[in-house]
Amino acid sequence: GDWEGDLIVGTASRSAIGTVVDRKSRYIHLVHLPDGHTAAALAVSLRATMGTLAANLRFTLTWDQGSEMAQHALLTKALQIAVYFADAHSPWQKGAIEHANGIARQYLPRSADLDKFSQAELDEIAERINDRPREILGWRTPNEVYATMLAGVAVKD
Repeated sequence: GDWEGDLIVGTASRSAIGTVVDRKSRYIHLVHLPDGHTAAALAVSLRATMGTLAANLRFTLTWDQGSEMAQHALLTKALQIAVYFADAHSPWQKGAIEHANGIARQYLPRSADLDKFSQAELDEIAERINDRPREILGWRTPNEVYATMLAGVAVKD
């Protein structure tokens, strides 16, 4: 229920994809931003994506201090989720998303025009990422750990 978020920016910062990852399960969502990566566009797309999450699995969202989160109060109000901001130049404060973005970059290179990826394509990429076993999860996949969380079973750290 504690999420970290960030943007993956495409070539010349003209396009971007939002990323959110659950800290415990490492389950990632890739968020299509068809209307750009302004604060308003990100708020709409994040609200749609995070609104699909079970209410008992969305408590907090930690983001960096980028201007794209200027409308964070809308998320707090609409989703009943607390939004926190990492200190400037402190990527270790949101290490799960930094690692997840590194994995996502294997599918979404810096040179890519990220606007060309549909939400369906991003969902397929996220599914591949969520099916990769992780050492930090005892070689389970994020899908396996997240499914356990959805079922309400306590997950071992």
